Amino acid sequence: MSETIVAVDELAERRTKHHEADVVVVGAGVFGCAVAHALADQGRSVILLERWMKEPNRIVGELMQPGGVNSLRKLGLGHCIEDIDSVPCHGFNVFYYGEDVRMPYPRIQGLLGAAGEKASGGKAGDGEAPRPQGRSFHHGRFITQLRRACLQHPNISVFETEAVSTIKGDHNPEILGVETRTTNPDTGEKAADCFFGQLTIIADGYASRFRKQFIAQAPVVRSKFYALELLDCELPSPGYGHVVIGAASPVLLYQIGSRETRVLVDVPEKLPEASPAHGGVRGYMANVVLPALPASVRPSFRAALDRDGRIPQSMPNSWLPPTEQAVPGLVVLGDAMNMRHPLTGGGMTVALNDVVILQELLSPARVPDLGDAAAVGRAMHAFHWRRKRLTAIINVLAMALYALFAARSAELAKLQRGCFAYFRNGVTRDPMGMIGGLIPDPLVLAYHFFSVAFLAIWLDWKAAGLWKGPFLLWNAFWILWTASRVFLPVMYRELLV
Repeated sequence: MSETIVAVDELAERRTKHHEADVVVVGAGVFGCAVAHALADQGRSVILLERWMKEPNRIVGELMQPGGVNSLRKLGLGHCIEDIDSVPCHGFNVFYYGEDVRMPYPRIQGLLGAAGEKASGGKAGDGEAPRPQGRSFHHGRFITQLRRACLQHPNISVFETEAVSTIKGDHNPEILGVETRTTNPDTGEKAADCFFGQLTIIADGYASRFRKQFIAQAPVVRSKFYALELLDCELPSPGYGHVVIGAASPVLLYQIGSRETRVLVDVPEKLPEASPAHGGVRGYMANVVLPALPASVRPSFRAALDRDGRIPQSMPNSWLPPTEQAVPGLVVLGDAMNMRHPLTGGGMTVALNDVVILQELLSPARVPDLGDAAAVGRAMHAFHWRRKRLTAIINVLAMALYALFAARSAELAKLQRGCFAYFRNGVTRDPMGMIGGLIPDPLVLAYHFFSVAFLAIWLDWKAAGLWKGPFLLWNAFWILWTASRVFLPVMYRELLV
């Protein structure tokens, strides 16, 4: 025991004095904290770098699907969503021009929480499968809990410093660590510093400084989420996320605290209804979004708009398909490597599932020495393909549903109507299982997506009149063609590349 304590102390001294560790993680967000904690649990010496250790104020990363909650518990970090006024989420309620359908997460056999508890809170046994449960919360409070867990871990040293560049070897392309700038708290001046690791993990988020250097593809941004925080909002279905279709683009609502509800309004680029001539984003919210919301939500939405006359806080909605990397000594992960539209709230589920896979593939039993670039490369190759069973579903579903719910063409509007009818007909188990990060089967996603397309064709035929044979066949072709253009390119890029 004493030898172990001495070894831990020596490693801590090397991290503190010499800035050397097995792993250097850049970015103390959801992915960065989780991967640092996971590797430290395996006995790795970890340095975690974050440029700003104050509680962050972000408008996404607030809704965690059940699959993410399950991964968080597997990583031993389930306590981080407790005692932060988090709110259970049991599914989604979708509103379509005044009609609505409530869709709970399906019961999943074998899905357990901490200490053998069911996801619904009861004790696991031989009876009914657990009802999965997501969580929603203030993003900053959750991040603070994750960072606290890392600060308390004996194998992690956390530094508040800004990583500005990577450090390469003189005679080979291997990355040895990162150069940073650390602010002197007394003078405010920034001093150069360096941190070295056998493996450097870049997890600096959606606005990554390092992405361009190591990943050729840039994120695709077609819209932004503008956010309001509603107080004492009367949601039609408490404990459920709400998606409202009825404005020019979808609106997402969910509780983030006992009194607070987040509303995210999607505003596509160059949306005419949000142009300066129509009052900009605030004019769009007041004139288009407000009337489309459920009646019980409108008073708190109006109050939130009136409370602050500024343009609401926003975040770009990005799509960045994953890229396999082959840089010795470095990997880019998290949102820096892979993003999807946040409409379905899948980002944290992807991040935490990735950490669960990495914890296994980079374990000391598989990769004793993280300085072995060949062994790490093999592990990352396996990671790239293994993660796709789940992440491809979450990413494709997010992009496909956004295309349908935004419906910028007549054919997409017909697919949107078919999608809601599909849910209204009671086909919600598999779709909600996939949204919740609980069903890792891409074939299930393909089956349901094209089932929606054929239902949309049938509804179009009924609306137009079956006697218009040639015209209906032409419409059917375009609906199916549109569905294929929405689904297949994203599916190919996410699953097969």
